Amino acid sequence: MSDRGGRLVDGYDLVVFDLDGVVFLIDKPIPGAAETVERLRGEGTAIAYATNNASRRAPEVAALLTGMGVPASPGEVLTSAAAAAGLLRDRLPSGAPVLVVGAEALRAEVRDAGLTPVDAYEDGPAAVVQGYGPEVGWRILAEAALAVRGGAYWMVTNADRTLPSARGPLPGNGSLVAVLRTALDREPDVVVGKPEPALFTAAATHAGARRPVVVGDRLDTDIEGAARAGMDSVLVLSGISGPADLLSAPPGHRPTYLARSLTGLFEPVDDARVPAKDAAGGWRLTRDGDRVGLDGDGDPVDALRLLCGPCWDGVDPANVKADSDRARDLLASWGLGG
Repeated sequence: MSDRGGRLVDGYDLVVFDLDGVVFLIDKPIPGAAETVERLRGEGTAIAYATNNASRRAPEVAALLTGMGVPASPGEVLTSAAAAAGLLRDRLPSGAPVLVVGAEALRAEVRDAGLTPVDAYEDGPAAVVQGYGPEVGWRILAEAALAVRGGAYWMVTNADRTLPSARGPLPGNGSLVAVLRTALDREPDVVVGKPEPALFTAAATHAGARRPVVVGDRLDTDIEGAARAGMDSVLVLSGISGPADLLSAPPGHRPTYLARSLTGLFEPVDDARVPAKDAAGGWRLTRDGDRVGLDGDGDPVDALRLLCGPCWDGVDPANVKADSDRARDLLASWGLGG
């Protein structure tokens, strides 16, 4: 851990970034992302990208990032599609048929793993692997349901219910998995991506890192996955999880740090740690039984860090009340009334 007053990033030798909602939204970089990565590289800090999105392969992801001005090489990218194909290779005999539900990137990973991608129950698949693909529809889901019911092993690349977008959250692979879960009345045999820790531990092993930190935008994948991997984490507020989610987060979903965006990696560590102490950045708390009052003015991130303390100690976020006009506006913007 960094000394008091040192920068957040100074305590770590590897930064593992989630992509969607952290580095970019769909096809546009999030402000400050490119500059942050370039600065980390210039300072000699190792970088890795870990994504649950199974619709692109590592070289495609690296090319996408580079095209946005974010430096990346294929060797720094870990995808749930590649991880899933590797696990299937270890489980099945060479050439075994695998029914692929998802994008061409997932089919290519299965093929490169020495297995045979198929798309029909009649092909006798030994396994079904399911990942996000924008063209996934009823027909392939029906074939997958028949295959799993017939005894095929069911592997899921990730269970993200939503994907971030500039228009708001959109259905993710977890929503498509829910279709099969409902039809089959059972759970997948294995979920490969986050919050499983494999992508994070693989990144640390590859980099030879002893002190990695994970940066993500989702409490239920990035932050939980980091916790399960025994790693510190930074939640950035540029993607899916918002203030109300953070205040209600159960213990396994709580980040070590909070930042508005990736530039928070260069802020003083004590200005990012969660929860903050009794006062932070011009904000103050008062407590009367189950009621918590927020007073003052300042950076909303500081107010959120401060409120995590009582809320994580059991105060219902609905019992957080505003004791100033600025606090009232802030709580209302978070959907907490105030």
